[in-house]
Amino acid sequence: MARFHVIIPAAGNGSRMEAGMPKQYLSLHGKPLIQHVIKVFELATKINTIHILLSKEDAHWRSTFLSLSNKMQVHYCGGESRAATVLNGLNALADTVEEDDWILVHDAARPGLSNLLLNHLLSTLENDKVGGLLALPLADTLKRSDSEQAVSATLPRNDLWQAQTPQMFRYATLKKALTKFNGTPTDESEAIEALGLKPRLVPGELRNLKVTYPQDLAVLSALLNTN
Repeated sequence: MARFHVIIPAAGNGSRMEAGMPKQYLSLHGKPLIQHVIKVFELATKINTIHILLSKEDAHWRSTFLSLSNKMQVHYCGGESRAATVLNGLNALADTVEEDDWILVHDAARPGLSNLLLNHLLSTLENDKVGGLLALPLADTLKRSDSEQAVSATLPRNDLWQAQTPQMFRYATLKKALTKFNGTPTDESEAIEALGLKPRLVPGELRNLKVTYPQDLAVLSALLNTN
């Protein structure tokens, strides 16, 4: 029977947050963002292992964490991009996972994932031929800007979704997709799509937003306080 393994790429520096430290270490309700993330997967009975992928230059993890989960392993294998980091992580797991095991890739700065939503994702995709990802149908009107930040076009939003994580695919398929991709994919799903496969979209939640800009932290804090 296929097992479930979580990869959390946490090798970025979070420059858009302008916080002086990688955003995964910023505090939310008294705990670093990444600690909230790890707890969700620790509590999920179907999850077998959790793998944190850090930059070799990471100066925060050792001083902040000892052990947050018996399921957890830390790998200092960060690459030049998210995709490179994830591929390095997959290579690090090669001797401990099976080719048909499920890999869930989740953002280190996306701490609003609920156990209910995670379990829904797992139950929806565990028998799927390809796998898939959490995502939200776009609700806002989309505008394209010109070089002067003026509107140059209004884009139809029909059938458009905003990708979230976790993104869940078989180990061998994801490794092949990231290895063969020409360029740098923006997420795991894009690499899978390049193989000619069609990942399934599983409706996510607003609270599962990724902390990217300073205001995101305040928005997420308010959302979690209302749940």
